[in-house]
Amino acid sequence: MTQPILFDMDGVVLEGRGTHPTVYDRAADAALTELGLEPDERRRAALREYEYESVERACTALGVDPARFWQLKERHASRLCHDRLRAGERGVYDDVAAIDALAAETTLALVSNNRHETVSFVADHFELPFDLVRGRDPTPEGFRRRKPRPDYLEETLERLDEDGGLYVGDRETDVVAASRAGLEAAYLRRPHNADTTCPDGAIELESLSDLLERR
Repeated sequence: MTQPILFDMDGVVLEGRGTHPTVYDRAADAALTELGLEPDERRRAALREYEYESVERACTALGVDPARFWQLKERHASRLCHDRLRAGERGVYDDVAAIDALAAETTLALVSNNRHETVSFVADHFELPFDLVRGRDPTPEGFRRRKPRPDYLEETLERLDEDGGLYVGDRETDVVAASRAGLEAAYLRRPHNADTTCPDGAIELESLSDLLERR
């Protein structure tokens, strides 16, 4: 196998479909404390939301720069996620061992909608042999550039000096982003997507170990 392989992180390498919602709750609260703000519960709930639009509306109502608040929230979310990982509250899937074998044969990258700081931490903490990692920038524009937009995949290919390869994900948005970036897509089965239909045009994988059979 010579083509590069790019991997999504949450639900593919890292156990679970995504960041636990309480992380965003606590991150928003920490950002509010840092800014010396105590909004009512309705606005606090909006600021705890994952989507930027809700945060932007609440910040505007409070007279707070939305971009500033968002960056603080992202920073605290990364810190909280890293604490959970260090505590063993979330680990990697057993079949991630296949990545070590693949690394000896081809270029590998980790490309995720999660924050770049956390994607880098996961690769280092679990000693995963990726040649390059890329997560979302901790800005409103960085959030908008998430998959299914192909931006981060395209940037990764450019940095690797590659123009094709395979992207392994667990969601339809991964398949769409892969196609837009000119990549072949693989749809990996995990407990959280066991009953979904494999998106059109994607290779179906039952395990990351299946990639070894494609060599």
